[in-house]
Amino acid sequence: MDPETKRTLDEIHALAKDNHRMLRAIRRDQWFGFAGRIIIWIIVLALPLYLYQQYLEPIVSKFSTTPGATTTSMFGLPTTAELQKLLNSFQGK
Repeated sequence: MDPETKRTLDEIHALAKDNHRMLRAIRRDQWFGFAGRIIIWIIVLALPLYLYQQYLEPIVSKFSTTPGATTTSMFGLPTTAELQKLLNSFQGK
């Protein structure tokens, strides 16, 4: 093999190896970035819920009109029986 051709081939091989190393580093950084983004969004969405449950819920429950009462309907809305009881209490006064 001609020395000039061999030198060119070795240079191309070194460039290909360097290109492969850089592409792997880019791909690895993309995965770490994706995982970091997922973790950050989990924290951003879960932290307010946790803080509400730990700090605000006890304070809000102190000011509840009926302590210990829980609503059984969807989305925490009062049931029809509870609404009827409320209406009867206002009509009775």
